[in-house]
Amino acid sequence: MYRFKEYALVASISLFTLGSSYSLAQGLPDEGPLADGKISEEDVGMLIYNAQQQLIRLSEAATEEYRAAILDDNPNMPGAWMLMNDGKTVKRINIGEQAQEVPASVQLKMYRAAIKSIAQRGQINAAAILYTGRVNEHSDSEVLVIEHEHRLGVSSNKVIGYNVRNGGISWAEPVSQEKPFEWFYQRGEGQS
Repeated sequence: MYRFKEYALVASISLFTLGSSYSLAQGLPDEGPLADGKISEEDVGMLIYNAQQQLIRLSEAATEEYRAAILDDNPNMPGAWMLMNDGKTVKRINIGEQAQEVPASVQLKMYRAAIKSIAQRGQINAAAILYTGRVNEHSDSEVLVIEHEHRLGVSSNKVIGYNVRNGGISWAEPVSQEKPFEWFYQRGEGQS
């Protein structure tokens, strides 16, 4: 229950300080829990639950598509996906042919900038960037990193160890890390 209250508090702060009053006022439904323009703790809980379910859908679809990159013998380059406003459609983000010639670290910056541009125009609900790497430079353990963010303030990095054997991938338990919420709203002056 404590974790739910923590999510509700984070969501409330995110919703109200990051501009949801503007976005909610744009298209309040005629019926339903948000029709009156007020958000109860139960409503916030449902919003966070829906955001988490959408991030799961996005992460699963992106990981399934990214599997081919993990399984081939070429170095893995980052990839990015977005969940459209319908909450169901997942599309891959294409940053163009010129990006294929730049290092992975530059591609990550390009994907983050592309997501930020799309997200701040209100065209998507969530986005994710997937890339692989090593736990540290002295380790042979490989990990998949999923940076993801939902417009309602749910944001984290998932780090998942994996092994490739006999054409298949075995996954370790994911570890979540905090990720700053930065793709969907611009920070005003004085905000950190």
